[in-house]
Amino acid sequence: MIDTFIGNFGHLMAIVAFISALITAFAYYNYYQANEIDKQSWRRFSRISFTIHGVSTVMIAVSLFTIIYNHRFEYFYAYSHSSKALPVHYMISSFWEGQEGAFILWMFWNVILGAFLIKINRVWEAPVMIVFALVQAFLVSMILGVVIGDLKIGSSPFILLRDATQAPIFQVNPDFIPEDGTGLNPLLQNIWMVIHPPTLFLGYASTLVPFAFLMAGLWTKKYSEWIRPALPWAIFSAMILGMGIIMGAYWAYVTLNFGGYWNWDPVENAVYVPWLILVASIHTMITFKKSATALKTSIVLVILSFILVLYATFLVRSGVLGDASVHSFTDLGLSGQLLIYMLFFLLVATILAARAWKHIPSSEREASVYSREFWIFIGATTLGLMAFQVILPTSIPAYNALIESFGGISNMAPPADQVEFYTKFQLWFAVALALLTAVGQFFWWQKMDKQTLKNTLITPYIISVLISAAIIVLAKVYDWKYIILVIAGTFTIVANATILSKILKKSTFKLAGGSLAHIGLGMVLIGIMFSSGYSDVISINMSGLTYSNSWEDEMNKEHVLLWINKPTQMKDYTVIYRGRHKKVVGVPEYVPAKLLEPTGEVNMALAKADYKDYFKKGEEVGIVLEENDYFQIDYYQNEVLKFSLNPMSQFNEGMGGLISSPDSKIYLNKDLYTYVAAMNDYEDPDWKEDEIYEVAPGEQFHVADFVTYFDGAEVMQEIDGYVLQEGDIAVKAKLRILDYDVEKILEPTFIIRNNQVGKLAVTDEELGLRVSLENILPEENKFVFKVNQYQKDYVVMKAIVKPYINVLWVGTIIMLIGFTVAIVRRFDEFKKMRDKGLEV
Repeated sequence: MIDTFIGNFGHLMAIVAFISALITAFAYYNYYQANEIDKQSWRRFSRISFTIHGVSTVMIAVSLFTIIYNHRFEYFYAYSHSSKALPVHYMISSFWEGQEGAFILWMFWNVILGAFLIKINRVWEAPVMIVFALVQAFLVSMILGVVIGDLKIGSSPFILLRDATQAPIFQVNPDFIPEDGTGLNPLLQNIWMVIHPPTLFLGYASTLVPFAFLMAGLWTKKYSEWIRPALPWAIFSAMILGMGIIMGAYWAYVTLNFGGYWNWDPVENAVYVPWLILVASIHTMITFKKSATALKTSIVLVILSFILVLYATFLVRSGVLGDASVHSFTDLGLSGQLLIYMLFFLLVATILAARAWKHIPSSEREASVYSREFWIFIGATTLGLMAFQVILPTSIPAYNALIESFGGISNMAPPADQVEFYTKFQLWFAVALALLTAVGQFFWWQKMDKQTLKNTLITPYIISVLISAAIIVLAKVYDWKYIILVIAGTFTIVANATILSKILKKSTFKLAGGSLAHIGLGMVLIGIMFSSGYSDVISINMSGLTYSNSWEDEMNKEHVLLWINKPTQMKDYTVIYRGRHKKVVGVPEYVPAKLLEPTGEVNMALAKADYKDYFKKGEEVGIVLEENDYFQIDYYQNEVLKFSLNPMSQFNEGMGGLISSPDSKIYLNKDLYTYVAAMNDYEDPDWKEDEIYEVAPGEQFHVADFVTYFDGAEVMQEIDGYVLQEGDIAVKAKLRILDYDVEKILEPTFIIRNNQVGKLAVTDEELGLRVSLENILPEENKFVFKVNQYQKDYVVMKAIVKPYINVLWVGTIIMLIGFTVAIVRRFDEFKKMRDKGLEV
């Protein structure tokens, strides 16, 4: 029976959240404008209104998750993004797989941030919360799903399936509820997709905080005072957004099979660009606190960082990217609203900044080459150019759409090889940034002139050159571009480590944030250079076979065909494919799929045999996502098993075929990265013609390429899965088949009942054999076997050695630690000034 209550309740909460957001903005405006007598009542009313908004926002999220968790497939959102097969943590992922769920997640984080700001800010509460409430009103409008005439406002996640589709079944039975949903995108069935989107959307939401302080400062004519409360939030936002980007990169590395972690996809670029601008704004804001310069630059950058987040949202969720990105969403009719959302805040910010521009204090002092202001400016400019170089080509689809909307024609196309295009520019920007962070830190901590600079840099420079030389020689870095990158990355690590040691000797760890972040940056650059520039494909096709005509020549050369149980040499390893496995509930290791027989129920199987101490033959066991196959690949050296990998694949028609996720062996200095590019499909086998063998007990013969022994036969009194009647004669033959180092037992059965013959054939999917006992010739002491062959099980696999990739991951962690230290320091400064009553 269709449950309309939970959907109606969720929709009602969306309306309440929208109205309460507008009321909150109105109330806080009156609170700010009110006289001292009325201020307290307006503040109380404003907070009550925001509380109602917050509670209704949480209730929206609860309603949607209740629909997903309880498999309410009468709702279009649950049907489109979830299924009964999903464990709870993947149900959480399905919550934000769709656009509406992502907006709800964004709204939720804004509520949390708003509540926190109300608690810790005194003077800034009213003007900041006006901005927050208006942003929330726009966000809630995206999920309203209200239709007024021809005007549709938002796309509701609480719409019923029968109202969202025109399926004929609903004309026959309006109360029809599908048995199951279409499920979660297989690529999102990863633990990183449970934590990456919330982190990323917290980063998105947190960019609002410095923007709100800036808008509040411009409106209330506190043109510079907004810096102090906004700075720790800007650093927090950069850290969280950076963490989200890193998590996304790691998800791509462990889930996607392009062999890397960053593909310069437009959606990746759309997040990367505002992060660059945000980092630039942090540096100019700190400069202003130090020397009262770069305030106007800070204003422009903070506005840009927030607007670029909105622009990224527009690009990703308006459908404008189309086929340009594998991550983009289809258009739900929200593109107009998203555009209005972005243009509204861009217009308001521009008007407020223009009105205040001539009143904004600026320094007339000319920045010397030996001043920290100069180096900060150069660094911010470099970050801006990096962002500019990425956002322009990324925006080509949006530009084409704009031209076409005015009746024009634009044939501009994004870069054909986006990795090469962006990398060749970003590489040199990164080198410049590394050098700037190395030199700039010295200017930050002491006054410099030409001689002082020379004396300060000489020791880090010599150490860097020596370390770089060792890296270049030992790691055999011969490409001149990579040599420069190694030197630049090493120099920024050594220089900032020098500064860090001085800070720790003379001061406190709270001042070490910048140095740590820059050390992390240097490590990231070196890690990227090695893991991307010196990846080594070890799965070389030596057979001369063309695996797929649709593959490019290079792909056919860089994959190896592994027949089950057959040893294959792969550079330093002998690899053996050992068959398909499944994840079973309560079993800490992968279980051979041949031991499990599907029951027809979702994620349930019947055990065909005992498996260690985990389950017994005949028991029902739960499977974790039964559509996933894990292919065990054993790696040997000198005939000793070193390790096994289990890359995952599933065949998904809805996504165009085989979906694969890699598995890696992680060493301290490298990863061995593997994934399956093609596999044998034995769901609907095309059996070859019959082959007949007459064999005596104890005789050896060949079935296909397998040495086979007929060990004899015995009369059976009972047979598993078959009921013998009185008078039946059942004979089971035992065939022992050798497949390299694996011995298989096949036992076909011959049954005689009332002068009629029955044959119970046995099938081994791994060997691609079906064997039946066709007849018994007692006078000749021979048994007649019929054999049908099918393709023996195999996988086509790629293996890549990714050297020193852990330098990249460790570098990102150190960078995030640096951000965290900086946040603690700046927030502590803000609290001290607030508690002294100097928050004005």
